[in-house]
Amino acid sequence: MRGPVAPPQVPLAASRAELFGDLVRESVDRLERRWPQLADVEFVVADVPGPPGGPETGWNDEAVPLGALAESPGTGRPPRIIVFRRPVEIRSKTRDERALLVHEIVVEQVAELLGLTPETVDPRYGQD
Repeated sequence: MRGPVAPPQVPLAASRAELFGDLVRESVDRLERRWPQLADVEFVVADVPGPPGGPETGWNDEAVPLGALAESPGTGRPPRIIVFRRPVEIRSKTRDERALLVHEIVVEQVAELLGLTPETVDPRYGQD
């Protein structure tokens, strides 16, 4: 008998990328309750940041970013907050560690976007 091990609605059938996207969505949902203006921000998951050394990347081989803020002033496009999946997965061993790291990254990028401190964006930042 051939077929999937689990039906698609069961978490076992979700890919690592889908599970990671869920962590980002949970973090954003948590913050949107406090900061409704985040509804206008696009949150994106990318596997890895672009190549190092370019003027727009802002990173090198020694400091790989875990997230980024991409604003496009004057273009009418919403700001984008990007979380890089593979560097985060490498730095976290468990789902709980990954969820905490993802939330910290999202909080830091939102703080940069709003011009606030991470502690203002989420009072529990750094305490978990």
